[in-house]
Amino acid sequence: MLEVKQMYTLKTARDRLGLSQKEAAKRLGISDDVLSNYERGKTYPNVLMLKKIESVYGVKYDQLLFLEKNNA
Repeated sequence: MLEVKQMYTLKTARDRLGLSQKEAAKRLGISDDVLSNYERGKTYPNVLMLKKIESVYGVKYDQLLFLEKNNA
């Protein structure tokens, strides 16, 4: 049987943990402006940041959905 994974946007993954954007950014070691840009699809995290996001948010990179730049 095919396994269906739960998918998250960065914002829903953060909200699931009850973290504010500022709190999550601090845990990730980035500014809240950078996190805001990731969440809105203005910029995208690199591989090292994806690993941090996995660790802090408790989700695998293949469970994350990224908004397209034109949706921001």
